[in-house]
Amino acid sequence: MMALKSRINFNPPSLGVPAFLSNILPHERFSLINLGCARNLVDSEIILGQMKSAHARIVPLEQADTVIVNTCAFIIDAKQETIDTLINLIDLKRAKKIKKIIALGCFTKRYAVIVKKEFPEIDEIYGTLSLDQDQNFPRDLLTPPWSAYVKICESCYNHCSFCAIPAIKGRFSSRRITPIVEEIKTLEGRGAKEINLIGQDITAYGFDLGGSANLTALLKKIIAQTHKIHWIRLLYAFPKHVTDDLLDLMASEERICQYLDVPLQHISNRILTSMNRKFTQLQTVKLVEKIRKRIPQCSLRTAFIVGYPGETDKEFKELCQFVKDIEFDHVGVFSYSKEEGTRAAQIKNQISGRIKHERYNKLMKIQQPLSAKRLKRFIGKNLEVLIEEQKEENVFIGRSAYDAPEVDGVVYVQTKNRLKPGNFIQVKVVDSLEYDLCAQYEVRNDEFSQ
Repeated sequence: MMALKSRINFNPPSLGVPAFLSNILPHERFSLINLGCARNLVDSEIILGQMKSAHARIVPLEQADTVIVNTCAFIIDAKQETIDTLINLIDLKRAKKIKKIIALGCFTKRYAVIVKKEFPEIDEIYGTLSLDQDQNFPRDLLTPPWSAYVKICESCYNHCSFCAIPAIKGRFSSRRITPIVEEIKTLEGRGAKEINLIGQDITAYGFDLGGSANLTALLKKIIAQTHKIHWIRLLYAFPKHVTDDLLDLMASEERICQYLDVPLQHISNRILTSMNRKFTQLQTVKLVEKIRKRIPQCSLRTAFIVGYPGETDKEFKELCQFVKDIEFDHVGVFSYSKEEGTRAAQIKNQISGRIKHERYNKLMKIQQPLSAKRLKRFIGKNLEVLIEEQKEENVFIGRSAYDAPEVDGVVYVQTKNRLKPGNFIQVKVVDSLEYDLCAQYEVRNDEFSQ
């Protein structure tokens, strides 16, 4: 990957209403490529919605005159994907298969100078989409109509030493409760049955708003003012900000999925301090115990970083033992990515790529049988499943409330019935795999379906 340094002189504007909308021509055909996380996905949906409101013609890539790329710069792999995508589009432009390239998002915000210099073929460069605290914008969903992401805050409140998000996104900012609820009501009217609340740290929601605004208050408003939203899922929770009130509400309100994604990053106290996590090993253990006591069926997802600068063999073994002891339902493992401009990048004892790769593989190998073991608790039980697609004759793919879209497992449902994607059904779990469940479905008169 090319050498990258943060932007110096050229600071592309953040976008409220994308500036290129004012220049749309009636005959111009647009295509959009989204890279990165679900937060980026929401931004892309807003851009598409605004373009359609401006009567832009949205077409597949092979038919486009202009291609818009919403870029990502979170870790090294994401940067490489962005660079590869831009190079491919430039090749298409040189071959006269497309006429114009518009790049925006985290990568162009952070590396604007380099993008402008190294990729002169890119016609327009912008930064990230700005978060409006008080307003909703039309969205054109890139997800199935029954499941949608709703961004409730932007950037991060914590400033971990390894993370560049605050440098890219700016100060932590929350949307106000009313526009969030109104957006969800609109999505409900369009057929949404699952709402995934997202942000870099949704448990910090409202910290910047003052008054009584917080995640628990927001959830109560959503529950009170919607009726057809069957699942509300929380992505992602900073461990320090998980409150007793939130856990109590999750335990008592059946429409909130008993699923919590709490990225812990590590368990060694020394590394947690270096990471600026403001949360200790003891606090972490007590939090997990509290969650499982108050919400016994809660599906716990977390993420860990291996190969953080200075991580010793002993500290890695400590992390491995912690994962074995806790038995999380889902674990994401990331090799440390050295992000320029962060405090962790200045630590002298950087870990080699080989060791990071070995530790990544070892921790993933430890987690695999643990995920399989956790799934076995569902065998023989009835489980509510959201059907999403047909895999083959008599086999459908769905998800339970214990699995988030895209990142977790699925439920393979065997049935002779024709099932409709977007409907909830009751199935009986008959087997489990490493990350997925197998179930059977027979028509029941008392089943829940929407």
